[in-house]
Amino acid sequence: MPKPRAKNITDYIAAAPAAAQKNLRELRAVLKAAAPGATEAIKWGAPVLEDEHILFSFPAYKAHINFMPTASSMRPFKEQLADYKTGEHTIQLPHDKAIPKTLIRKIAAHRVQQVKEEGALWMSRKK
Repeated sequence: MPKPRAKNITDYIAAAPAAAQKNLRELRAVLKAAAPGATEAIKWGAPVLEDEHILFSFPAYKAHINFMPTASSMRPFKEQLADYKTGEHTIQLPHDKAIPKTLIRKIAAHRVQQVKEEGALWMSRKK
């Protein structure tokens, strides 16, 4: 029988692997502080913060959280992200390491500002 999908981020965190829950709570707090007017939602089974447009997503997997701020938001922080496994739009945050709060806060603030100035830029347009 398939596991029921979470209806909100609190339920998502409670259903996440035990190893992920602390980092999910911390990441959620950092992102909410960076985007205080954003609304929490579950999209495609993953937690997101949105403010007219999706700002970031942060689903948990077996060994990591996949923080998804978009490629254009990550580019200015390329050097600081060198110690992390990254994809085009994603940063893997291992459960067994502390969340890099200062770096995440900077990336999130950059993303929020970018959306205000340029629009959505969600996983599509390259800049």
